[in-house]
Amino acid sequence: MPNFASSYSVLLRMKQMEIHSCPELMALIQQVGFLPLLDSGVRGYSAEDLVDDDCRYVVFPDGGWDWPLWKWKGPIVTEGNCVYGKFFAGKAGFVSRAWWPDLCNYRRSQHPIPQEGSIEEAILFTLNEQGSMITRELRAACGFNGPKMRSRFDAYITRLQMACRIITEDFVYPQDRHGHEYGWGWSLLTTPERLLGREACQCPRTPQESFERMLAHLKKLLPEASEKQIVKLIK
Repeated sequence: MPNFASSYSVLLRMKQMEIHSCPELMALIQQVGFLPLLDSGVRGYSAEDLVDDDCRYVVFPDGGWDWPLWKWKGPIVTEGNCVYGKFFAGKAGFVSRAWWPDLCNYRRSQHPIPQEGSIEEAILFTLNEQGSMITRELRAACGFNGPKMRSRFDAYITRLQMACRIITEDFVYPQDRHGHEYGWGWSLLTTPERLLGREACQCPRTPQESFERMLAHLKKLLPEASEKQIVKLIK
């Protein structure tokens, strides 16, 4: 695989080389550092845009469906040496372990530790106490059981992911009576300190230095994108 990060028209090169397998996508994430799963707001810059057509979502005449890219998320999260969560303007994507300290450093400076007595604090306390939980279990444990509570709770989870305080450890799928997994799966949430260790969340740079480092990297990676588009991905 070519060294995308040293190429001038990086996005063009990525488009020309479609991804056909989970290992190829893992390798790409390590090279580019940041990769949204779906539409990123930058044309062509997402895992969905870069995979081969055969790996995209398809619906069969009998009503069934297949989406290899969606199925790759679990192995990538558990084996791909990267971090997964809603990190890009509230949308999901991957961050390599090499770039995680900078993203964590900058984002946490913009989103301080939740205030005492806040819902965000209760969510983090519950996760720290339990270790990891799927979203619906965490929601119930935090008392969000009433009507219209799901969307409210999901908004808190998204904010905590954007703040790099919650990440996805894996995906859990229900099983039918034959023991076969089905459905879209549930995110198994945890804290980065628990999954990666505290050292992985520390950075020797100031938050502003981390921001400038990520900005320079993404400008080189995405020369066709505007600075406004890139800043939106970082913030």
